[in-house]
Amino acid sequence: MKMNKKIVCLGGGIGTVNLIKGLKEHTDNITVVVSMADDGASAGRLRRLYGVPPPGDLVNCIAAMSQVNKDMKDLLTFRFSGNRWGSDGSLGGQKLGNLILVALTNITGNFSQATSDLQKIFNVSGKILPSTDENISIWAETSVGEKVYREENIDLGRFTGKIEKLHIRPANPMAPKEVIEAILNADAIIAGPGDLFTTIMPTILVPGILKAIRHSKAKKFFVVNVTNKVFETPDFKIDDYADAILKHCKSIVFNSFFINNNLSPKIPKKYKRQYEYVPPNGFNNLKYSVVSEDLIDEAFPLYHDSKKLAKAIAKSI
Repeated sequence: MKMNKKIVCLGGGIGTVNLIKGLKEHTDNITVVVSMADDGASAGRLRRLYGVPPPGDLVNCIAAMSQVNKDMKDLLTFRFSGNRWGSDGSLGGQKLGNLILVALTNITGNFSQATSDLQKIFNVSGKILPSTDENISIWAETSVGEKVYREENIDLGRFTGKIEKLHIRPANPMAPKEVIEAILNADAIIAGPGDLFTTIMPTILVPGILKAIRHSKAKKFFVVNVTNKVFETPDFKIDDYADAILKHCKSIVFNSFFINNNLSPKIPKKYKRQYEYVPPNGFNNLKYSVVSEDLIDEAFPLYHDSKKLAKAIAKSI
């Protein structure tokens, strides 16, 4: 039986997609709040060409939560062959679902309405919402005093030193009313898994969202990544994730941190230079509890196993 709890997931990237694929087996009441800071690859090209918010993560989450048949879901995530970082006006590397969302935006004249319509067309269980309707970007200060602009440059490690502080621009974008209501009425709020500085933080740092998280009586969970990106969260342990949240949010915000403790699968050779395991024992902070379990996808050990992670979270709600 499903637990029928109201769950809000913050992020929207691959980690969130994996999470909601597992969670939807436990509840029909999931709201996903998706970062709108993405400006790289094919989604960034559409953002520049048509002046729309980034559609990519919204579409991926819609596909994950859709109840239509597999062929219809595959239409949403189908990507045309070609370079995702190609010229803005080229079709190559574009994802069909992104193009459909851009088309719906032109038809309706409103990106939020288009996102809602796409969910109806593909019979989505739950809600997929943008973190803000405003056009936002991010920039970061590094440990060597460098300022690095744009999500794509941070995501691809085009900077020197370590990321010290992330900023969103404008600093005070409005969060949609529906997002605030979902957070305040949630039984559980889950941040992560996902890239800390390019997916999770840009969602949490929308002022209305952070305020709502603080005021919500929900259980608040942070899912630590299975692996660190060596240039984004180098050598990070659980406490480092918690300290980053403390620095940016003025409090740790989350009550429980989930960490994978199975490091036996070998990281594929082609990814060893980019990723390393987050150690399961890197916590001394008494301001949060830790749930340490085998959460890894052994077939692709950069990520969590959807079912393992969802089961661990369901037990904790």
